[in-house]
Amino acid sequence: MLTGWPAQAWHHAERAIQHAESLALLTAGLAQYRARSTPILLPFFLSFLATAALRQGQSADGLHVIDEALRLTATNFDCFWEAELHRLRGELLLLQAGNKPLGTGQGTAAACFQQALAIARQQGAKALELRAAISLSRLWQTQGQHDAARALLAEMYGWFTEGFDTADLQEARALLNDLSS
Repeated sequence: MLTGWPAQAWHHAERAIQHAESLALLTAGLAQYRARSTPILLPFFLSFLATAALRQGQSADGLHVIDEALRLTATNFDCFWEAELHRLRGELLLLQAGNKPLGTGQGTAAACFQQALAIARQQGAKALELRAAISLSRLWQTQGQHDAARALLAEMYGWFTEGFDTADLQEARALLNDLSS
């Protein structure tokens, strides 16, 4: 039985400590999981690897991982994390677009964020809906669509009645403050 590798690897990736070691730990853990288990939860675990790739600026690697995770989601009905996978895809596409002219890759990223929002809403997954709203609002902010960004994010933020010390709600509040000034 695997013991704690996802949590350990995520801790390394989340804290941005020794990136190469984090990716190696994630990759090794995923290989062990694939060898010993059915693909259930694999899309969830693959999102850890995609997030680590995003944070290291490795968009092509992250997109490859997301593509695999989405294929698995479609074939094994393990879709509880599908909204987050689409959101991560959008973030990776924005990273890949880099310093290219405004609009390059942003339309596709926006579509990914909107798809993530729709899936999260359909599933009633408010935390994932919030993450997608943050990503889309941040993109709209860069495009000068401050009113639309603020409206979307304020609606989502207003839904929550607790958990305001969580990273996602703190990020949403900070973005709302930026959009209001």
